[in-house]
Amino acid sequence: MLTLSAHDRAMLDGDLGPGVALAMRIVTRIANVMSAHELIAVTSAHIDGCLYHGATSLDFVERFVQAGTKVVIPTTLNVGSLDLIHPELYHGPASTGKAAHRLMDAHVELGCESSFTCAPYQLKHRPKLGEQIAWAESNAIVFANSVLGARTNRYGDFLDLAAAITGRAPYAGLHVAENRAARIVFEAPDFSALPGRDIFFAALGLLVGKEAGASVAAIVGLPLDTTEDELKALGAAAASSGAVALFHAVGITPEAPTLDAALQGRPPMRTVAVSLDDLREVRRKLNHAGPGDPLVAVSLGTPHFSVTEFEQLLQLFAQYSGPLRCDFYVNTSRYILWLLEQTGVAEKLADRGVQIVVDTCTYITPVMKKMTGLVMTNSGKWAHYAPANIGVTVAYGSMSECVRSAFEGKVWFDEQIS
Repeated sequence: MLTLSAHDRAMLDGDLGPGVALAMRIVTRIANVMSAHELIAVTSAHIDGCLYHGATSLDFVERFVQAGTKVVIPTTLNVGSLDLIHPELYHGPASTGKAAHRLMDAHVELGCESSFTCAPYQLKHRPKLGEQIAWAESNAIVFANSVLGARTNRYGDFLDLAAAITGRAPYAGLHVAENRAARIVFEAPDFSALPGRDIFFAALGLLVGKEAGASVAAIVGLPLDTTEDELKALGAAAASSGAVALFHAVGITPEAPTLDAALQGRPPMRTVAVSLDDLREVRRKLNHAGPGDPLVAVSLGTPHFSVTEFEQLLQLFAQYSGPLRCDFYVNTSRYILWLLEQTGVAEKLADRGVQIVVDTCTYITPVMKKMTGLVMTNSGKWAHYAPANIGVTVAYGSMSECVRSAFEGKVWFDEQIS
């Protein structure tokens, strides 16, 4: 049975206003569904609900706005349906654009930070090891749990905002230490020396998600110099093909100094040996194009590109002269764009024909000039979702393959990777 503190009860009874009472009803009902015995304080929230899916999403937030409700913990916002910095990029229905804009504004009126990024872990302040948070957005969740060692369940629309308004969450699931033990072990192949190794992290993530589902996974054999961006790609893919909210990279992520620590001393339910051929097969299945097929665009940055990735991209562009032969998009946050403008990277890429998109992502909203044809990406998440979301055909390659393909205007694959 759920036990509430005096403050919890006051919120539920409406002593702090009707908006807070509504939010608390949502939190307590979900807690009962999860068989939680108590609520815990959360120190931050990340809200997925500012992406417009119809009138219901806007009506829900407007109810809190009209009640004068505010969030009580630092709260960041996920992507919306519009790039508010470059509104001219939106090509969808005007009525939808207006509603989407209002939804983004309404969340800001509640006191949320106008971050509009799927990668809140790239912002100045991010949660620490063991910190209890309430984050939505699948890749943000898996990154926070896995790479940072913070603790959050897979929060979704409505519950995430309710947690931000109350500062409370059910003490259940991945908030509880023993539930964070790995149950499945994946033995990764050695791809550390291969060119374009970013594609193998994403491919491994897609395989892990498919095999693990919602279970916590431990991965052994990843390169010891694995970067946060590579873990980001792995986690985003695993959360897309499955429901992975936490993985442990043994010897790399904070809760897995050893495999035994990741398993919390228990034997795994099963072990999956992954070969390079398995990862190449994932790549083949995501590819709906062959070498030489003409491209209409390249899209990178799903999840949002980091400063380091932009620097890598600039180095790759330096290898080529002449114009791009297809459109080139990179998705990132307005915060990262601001940093790039300070260093001159944004201007250099713009001069080469790169369109930086912020506040949203090219696979969820009509911002690309050409919405039919073949688009190349290095993102397992983008490749997984874009065909159904926006109707394009996908070619899947490493960042270096994407850049060379863009300058040739047609798909190019490195034989050493394939």
